[in-house]
Amino acid sequence: MPSIPPVIDTPRLRLREPRLADKDRHVAMWADPRTTRFIGGEPRTPDVSWNKFLGAAGLWPVMGYGYWVFADRADDRLVGMGGLAYFCRGIAELEGFPEAGWAFDADHWGAGLATEAMGAALGWADAHLDAAEVRCIIDPGHAASERVAEKLGFRRIGDSDALGEVVGIFSRPRDG
Repeated sequence: MPSIPPVIDTPRLRLREPRLADKDRHVAMWADPRTTRFIGGEPRTPDVSWNKFLGAAGLWPVMGYGYWVFADRADDRLVGMGGLAYFCRGIAELEGFPEAGWAFDADHWGAGLATEAMGAALGWADAHLDAAEVRCIIDPGHAASERVAEKLGFRRIGDSDALGEVVGIFSRPRDG
């Protein structure tokens, strides 16, 4: 079971471990209301962003999978974060499955980076995890994430209001 994420290179990105040097870009990304519109609904304060960053890094030694920093291969700067998680959300449909998630700095939207990054993350999951499927949640109206999910092989299997608001539940079988 890996305690840190393996490095995965894609044509434009490097999926790698979170580093202290990523903190400021991560905090700025989550302070942007464009980023949080469909993820939590409110910009995050620096302390909340930092704790989420640390929590994402802590998934690897506990779960054997987790989140990567999505870094631009040209300059190694964080442009997003995501991968696989277990957040103990209290959503019955997620129990027992790795949960996929992704977010990018709004200045990097629309270039296919989410599909590229998560395609690599899911390829790693297919090769290394004993999971029949991966699931994810997407807020209603988040058409861009729904398109990414569809390209990655996810299909909507239902909805949940366990978080207080309705979210769509999506599933992707192993090997997409």
